[in-house]
Amino acid sequence: MNRIAKGLLLAVPMASMLLAQTAQRQSEPSTAPDNTAGVYYHFAMGRLYAELAANEGKRNEYITKAIQHYREALKLDPSAPIIFEELTDLYVQTGRIADAVSQAEEMLQQNPDNLDARRMLGRIYMHAAEQSGRVDEANLRKALEQYQKITEKDPKDAASWVMLGNLYGVLNNSPESEKAFNAALQADPDNEDAITHLAGLYASLGDSKRAIDKLKSAVAKNPTPGLLMALAEQYENVDDYKSAADARKQAMQGAPDDDHNARVLAADLMYSDQLDAALQLFEQLAAEEPRDPGLPLNMSRIYVAKHDLTKAREALSKARALDPQSPDVRHQEVIILENEGKNEQALTVLKSVLDDTARRTYSERDAHTRADLLSEYGILLRSTEKYPQAIDAFRQAGVLNPETAPHISYQVAETYRQAKEYDNGLKEIEAAIKKNPKERSLKAEHANLLADQGKVDAAAAELRGLLDGEHDRETYLALAQLYEKVKRYPDMGQALDQAEKLSNSNEDKEGIYFMRGAMYERMKKFDASEAEFRKVLELNPQSSGALNYLGYMLADRNVRLDEAAEMIRKALDLEPDNGAYLDSMGWVCYRQGKLEEAQSLLQKALDRIGEDPTVHDHLGDVYLKLGKTKEAITQWQASQKAFQAGTSQSDADPDEMASVGRKLDAARVRLAQETKK
Repeated sequence: MNRIAKGLLLAVPMASMLLAQTAQRQSEPSTAPDNTAGVYYHFAMGRLYAELAANEGKRNEYITKAIQHYREALKLDPSAPIIFEELTDLYVQTGRIADAVSQAEEMLQQNPDNLDARRMLGRIYMHAAEQSGRVDEANLRKALEQYQKITEKDPKDAASWVMLGNLYGVLNNSPESEKAFNAALQADPDNEDAITHLAGLYASLGDSKRAIDKLKSAVAKNPTPGLLMALAEQYENVDDYKSAADARKQAMQGAPDDDHNARVLAADLMYSDQLDAALQLFEQLAAEEPRDPGLPLNMSRIYVAKHDLTKAREALSKARALDPQSPDVRHQEVIILENEGKNEQALTVLKSVLDDTARRTYSERDAHTRADLLSEYGILLRSTEKYPQAIDAFRQAGVLNPETAPHISYQVAETYRQAKEYDNGLKEIEAAIKKNPKERSLKAEHANLLADQGKVDAAAAELRGLLDGEHDRETYLALAQLYEKVKRYPDMGQALDQAEKLSNSNEDKEGIYFMRGAMYERMKKFDASEAEFRKVLELNPQSSGALNYLGYMLADRNVRLDEAAEMIRKALDLEPDNGAYLDSMGWVCYRQGKLEEAQSLLQKALDRIGEDPTVHDHLGDVYLKLGKTKEAITQWQASQKAFQAGTSQSDADPDEMASVGRKLDAARVRLAQETKK
C-alpha cells in the first residue's frame, strides 16, 4: 500500500466523526448549498498532509498544504469542532502561534459567537504562555478572557469551565477557580476532570480532608480508575499509604494493564508495611521489566525491613549490575551496612556518594536531597564518636535546606549531648528555641540535656509544660523515659499510667506494656514484668522485642531456659541479624553449658552491634568458663571502656559496672596464678 493511500485511511476515522457532527445540520431544511463533500475532502487532505509532515520531519510544504486544506474546510463549515481541534494542534506542534491567532481572530470578526474559534484562541494563548520556560501572565489572561466568554455563551460547556478553573488557579485566584470547577460539575456532575481538579485545589489550600472527602464521594457514585487513582494520590499526600494502596488495588480492577499504577501500588504497599504483598508485586514487575534497576532496589529495601539482610544483598546486587553508579543503589548499600552494624564501612560508602554528587550549585530539589544525605552522614559520624565531623555535616545540611533549621539544631545539640558537652548542647538548643518557640522536639531535647546534668526535676517541669491536650500521650512517654534514666521508677510508673489512659490503639498499648515490663524488670519485680510482656504478646504474638526481652530475662535469672531459648529463637526468626537477639541467644547457650555455640553467637552479636558493654561482659564469662582467662580479661576491659563511653552519667548501670570490675579483678588474680604455674 502506498503512503498516500495509507494516509487517506488514517483520515477516515476522523472524517467519520466530522460527518457525524454535520448530520443534524443536513437533516434540517435549508436553502444553503450542501458542502459536505467539500468539507470532507479538504479535511481528509489536511489530515493526510499533517500525517506526511509528521513522518517527514515537519517538512514546510506539507505543513503549508495541511493548513490550507484545513482552512478551506473551515470556510465551508466554520462550526465543525474537530476541524478547529486538528488545525489548532497543527499550529501548536509546528510553533505557528501568530498564524493561529490570526486565523482565530479572522473567524471571530466574521462571527463573534463562533465558540470553536474562541476555544482555538484560548488554547493557543495557553500554549504561548508556557513557551518561555516561565508562566507568561499576559497570555494567560488572554486565554482567561476567551474561556470567560465561552462559558458566558455556553454555560453547559463543562470542559471550558474546567479550563477556566485551571487558569484561575495558575493566577492564584482560588475563589474563582473553585467557582469554575463547581460550575463544571453543575453542567456535568460526573465530570472527572472537574472533580479531580477541585480536589487538587482543596489540597493545595491545605485542606486535604476536604479533597479526600470530595473524591471519596465521587468514587462512591462512580468508581472509575481515574477517580480512584486521584483519591490514592491524595491519600499519599497525607502519608496514608494503606488507604492509597486500597484505592489503587480497586483502580487496577478497571485498568489491569496500567504499569504506572502497579508500580505506585507496590510502593504504597511497601510504605504501609504490607511487605509480602509489595514484594510479590515488585517481583512480578521485575519479571516483566528485567532491565529496570529500581525494581530490585525496592525489593532490597523490603528485605531490609523484613530483617533479611542476605536477600537484601542479593536484590541489591541485581540493581547494582543494572546501574552500578546510581546514588540510590549506593545509598542502599549504606543502609544494609548500617543494619549489619558496620558503621565504619557505611561511612566510607556514604562519603563516596557525597563526594561523587558534589556540585558548585544545586537545584532546590537536589539541595534538599543532599541535605538529607548529609544529615544521615552526621548521624553515622556521631554513632562512631566522630563528634566534630558530625556537627560539621549537620551544619552543611542546614545551609542547603534552611527549612530544616529546627531539626538541624536538635541533631547538633544531641551530638553535643552524646559527646558530654552539655553546656554547648544547651547553648545550641536555647538559641534554636528562641527562633522556634513552638517546636516541641527542641524543648524535649532541652529537658534531656538538663537531666544529663542531674537537673531532673527541672527537666521534668519543662516536659510537663508541654502538656497541651493534643500531644499529652507522647509527653507522658517522654517523662517516663526521663524517670527511667534516673531510676525513679514510681514516677515512671505514674507517667506510664497517664499515657495508657490516652492509648487507644493496640499498637499504642503495646508500647506502654513493653515499657512497664522493662520497668518492673529493673525493679526486680520479675512476675509483674513477665505479666506485662505477656500482654504485649497477647496483642501481637510477632513482637520480636517482647519475645527477646522476656526470653533474656528468664535466661539472666537462669530459669526455664528451654522456654527462654524458644522465645529468643522466634525473635531471631523474625530478625535474624539483630545483634541484641544474638546476644540473648548466646547468653541462653552459656546458661545451658553450650559454650562453643555461645562464643560464636556473642562474637556475631559484636559484629552486628559494635562496642557494647553487656555483650563484652557475656563473652568474658564464656571465655573464662572455657579456660581462656586472657581473652576474658580483654572482653571485660572492653566492657568497662564501653560503659565509660556512655552518653551520660544516667546511662551507666553502677551495679553492672561494679560486677564487671569484680570479675576483672578476679580474672587478673587467676591469670597471675596460672602464670606462676
